[in-house]
Amino acid sequence: MGMGMGTTAGSGLFDETFERFLAIQRDSASGQRLEMLNRNLEGTRKLLEVVVWPALQSYDGVILEQEMVGSNGVKIYIDVYYEPLEIAFECDGFVVHAEKITRDRFDFEKTRIRSMGLSQVLYMPFSRDQLDKQPDMCRRVFYEIIGKYSSVSGSRFMEELTVYEREVIRYGFHLKRAIRLEDVKYCLKCDYRRAYNVITRLIEKNLMKAVGTSTQRVHKYELLPLAKEYLLGRR
Repeated sequence: MGMGMGTTAGSGLFDETFERFLAIQRDSASGQRLEMLNRNLEGTRKLLEVVVWPALQSYDGVILEQEMVGSNGVKIYIDVYYEPLEIAFECDGFVVHAEKITRDRFDFEKTRIRSMGLSQVLYMPFSRDQLDKQPDMCRRVFYEIIGKYSSVSGSRFMEELTVYEREVIRYGFHLKRAIRLEDVKYCLKCDYRRAYNVITRLIEKNLMKAVGTSTQRVHKYELLPLAKEYLLGRR
């Protein structure tokens, strides 16, 4: 759910790419998520401009207002979600989130954080003041995370993945469940044979494994941790 956008992070380029990216996100949204995307996104825009875009030079794997269900069954939304590393970036203004917060809202915010933790999502909040006054520090945090997860990736992959294999990996992480052959056919808009061949190659490269026992016919597959490292190491 991303789009590559060049290699220069100038202000004019960012403005152009952000508007294009936001339009794509809105086109793919509905219901409450669409409502969230149509509100004032000044804080989200600042997060992307200061932290995410300079580090990635791309919107690949980035989702705005990512929807998930909290531990209390209520839907919650993440300002900026980086899917390959499962990071939740949020921008909080002091007045809205500190001076005027109610007790109920305070409790809800704690539930949101616990819900992300239970889903193994890394919660990375920034204040608006930090983004404005300490942009280098904010960016450095993201660079450190990228370095932590990608330091062992670069030398492991001796052969490039095909476009089909990369798309299946991205789509698989988006699904957040076991992948079926039908999912691969849908993702690639291809027939059974090509979908099966792509799955076979991913298994041979230790990026995917079959789910089930030797006595069962395999219908599901899951991505291995190395697949996530590939997305980062090959960016």
